[in-house]
Amino acid sequence: MIADLNFQIPELNLMKKYPKDLRYIGNLNLLNKRKISIVGSRRPLAYTKQMTLKLAQELSHRDVCIVSGAAMGVDALAHQGARSSHTIAVMPTGLSLRYPSVNANLIKEIEQKGLCISQFEDSQTAKAWSFIQRNELVVALGESLIVTQADKNSGSMRSVAFALEMGKKVYVLPHRIKDSEGTNELLEKNLATCIYDINLFVEEFGGKSAKNDEFLTYCTSSPSLDEALFRYGNLVYEYELEGLICIENGSVRVLS
Repeated sequence: MIADLNFQIPELNLMKKYPKDLRYIGNLNLLNKRKISIVGSRRPLAYTKQMTLKLAQELSHRDVCIVSGAAMGVDALAHQGARSSHTIAVMPTGLSLRYPSVNANLIKEIEQKGLCISQFEDSQTAKAWSFIQRNELVVALGESLIVTQADKNSGSMRSVAFALEMGKKVYVLPHRIKDSEGTNELLEKNLATCIYDINLFVEEFGGKSAKNDEFLTYCTSSPSLDEALFRYGNLVYEYELEGLICIENGSVRVLS
């Protein structure tokens, strides 16, 4: 059910003008999580598809919420990789339209498990200016912006301009010459940081994964080593090496 959002979202104060009205469907608690925005080409390369999915998956595993615009291509991949329960879709139309229609099923799933948000009347159709306003809102919600592929004169590059105006950090993927001229130019001008290692980036940005936090909570009950290994595998020894847990007398306990 479409509802009016009756409180202010602090991140949106970075926009040139705070949205007059905001409407939503879904879980507002996602607004309280750490958020990162992912945007890019509507026609991503196979490499871009793979890396966008991996980025979204790994970040969402660390309880980071993925924000994107529900468009074809990179946007849809970012939402899918994040699982519908860890993503916010910002719409360029009214919420009743589920635009674009090719992503209607994905948008419906996000409505049920994640959060869809719009600054437009329910009947508002997609216009050139509504895409620009949608892009600004996508960028404002995220702590940083990731652009996984973009041509020079694209909507994604307009999103980069918004991010830089707001003082947000911009990350891009490495691409071959001619494959993603927009993001390559950002690197040439030192306007973006390149993600060369997704696991390292995710570890630095998102910290320990939700599963890891669950493991530490589990260890507070001092389970047997055999049981811990059965449930969590090599994570047991990784945490022992990091000095977070101790294995003694056949059991596992958390080190304070």
